[in-house]
Amino acid sequence: MTPDSPPSHLWLVPTPVGNLGDITFRAVDVLRGADAVACEDTRRTGALLTHLGISRPLVRLDAHTMHRAPAVLEEHPRLAYVTDAGTPGISDPGAELVRAAVAAGVPVEVLPGPTAFVPALVLSGLPNARFTFEGFLPRSGRERRERLAAVAARPETTVLYESPHRLADTLGDLAGACGPERQASVTRELSKRFEETARGTLSDLAAHFAGEVRGEIVVVVAGRPAGETLPGEETPDHAALAQTWAAEGRSARDIRELLIARGLRKNDAYALALRVTQEV
Repeated sequence: MTPDSPPSHLWLVPTPVGNLGDITFRAVDVLRGADAVACEDTRRTGALLTHLGISRPLVRLDAHTMHRAPAVLEEHPRLAYVTDAGTPGISDPGAELVRAAVAAGVPVEVLPGPTAFVPALVLSGLPNARFTFEGFLPRSGRERRERLAAVAARPETTVLYESPHRLADTLGDLAGACGPERQASVTRELSKRFEETARGTLSDLAAHFAGEVRGEIVVVVAGRPAGETLPGEETPDHAALAQTWAAEGRSARDIRELLIARGLRKNDAYALALRVTQEV
């Protein structure tokens, strides 16, 4: 806190996903200096503040009470917000609070700090230069099927959250959508005593986590390898397609790009496109 801080301010304060030692000095300063601390669970946050030796008014703002956000921001001009664990706004109601603050003209500041999916992504050992964060998948229906299909089709790594009692079903669904041999990892209990990261194929992981599971869970799924055929997807006859396009007078470059778009590896597409155009 500084003397020139604005009269109204919202801080989103990351809290540890497990080990309480992961709280930052700056987070403690903000929590100590706020007019009030808004949170998802007052009992859980109250225990954290007690551990830190901080006594501040607590206000419940979760998915069921977020409609009260404008009133809470007005009543407590210097408001800190925490969720149950990790960085607020990631797969929790924090994003809705930010929109309310922006609409009210209240400055918003997000402190850097703990979040679950980044260490889980690194621990997976899978490519992470590009990745997609899915959050929680829909529980059922067409939207869930569509999201699973998107995970299966995309070339980059996918990161998602899951609850313990739905983990086995989700791993089975992912194996059905991506194929049982797709590489993945499951990380649970991050930064806690029984932290675990299991790596392997989706079928292996589904078997490993078939029983009772505890803890917060992050699933990381490898991207679709070039040329891989997904379950239920027909393998195109690349040679026949290339010959047809060559007979139509398409260039080798056009044929190569069309073959790549249909899942053929770049080197194979180049060789096939060159061969069929030379045969015409």
